Amino acid sequence: MVDLKFETTELGNQTNATVIWLHGLGADGFDFQPIVPQLGLPNDANIRFIFPHAPAMPVTMNGGYIMPAWYDLYSLKVDNPDTNPQDEQGIKKSAKSIQQLIQHENTRGIPNERIILVGFSQGGAMALYTGLTIDQPLAGIMGLSCYLPLHNSIEEILNPATKNTPVFMAHGTQDPVVLHEYGKASAEFIKNLGYQVSWREYPMEHSVCPDEIHTIGQWISSRLINQT
Repeated sequence: MVDLKFETTELGNQTNATVIWLHGLGADGFDFQPIVPQLGLPNDANIRFIFPHAPAMPVTMNGGYIMPAWYDLYSLKVDNPDTNPQDEQGIKKSAKSIQQLIQHENTRGIPNERIILVGFSQGGAMALYTGLTIDQPLAGIMGLSCYLPLHNSIEEILNPATKNTPVFMAHGTQDPVVLHEYGKASAEFIKNLGYQVSWREYPMEHSVCPDEIHTIGQWISSRLINQT
């Protein structure tokens, strides 16, 4: 059983790969669905795109306002867990739900090595955390305009088998929401753990841009189409 509701877009009718794309705080599964035609992938790529909806919950940083969120946020400062705590319980709960979604794809005949986990902002944080700690490695992990949560304790539950999983991270140099320095520091941290990390930065704020979308499409193609 899958806890999360989701939207689906399919390229081709003989699906042999899946991209799971997690939205940011306050958005929903429809947010990135229109990006699929912009990725430059062939119509017969046979890739299923899944866009889950995060559950609605009160978000402390936003005065307790209820909105779609993968976990509670107390602050946008994530560099020091001693002074800026994170919602460990919520992060781990969402990771479990995302893992259920991956397992659901497994039952549909798509193995982990044919699944890419993508996320933007808070969704990117969850993509990184889930992809690095999952029991079976994925085809790839993409974290966009985000950071790695719970980095001080992640090594305790890190799955060494995932160190062969390529990681792509991109960030806007003018991002006022999730600071560029947080994303870059997370990329360096993950690289120092022994992962192959591709880092890209763009002259933008907290968003995606055409050049980035083009690169994302190429990266997905290299992992899921050119690998068959």
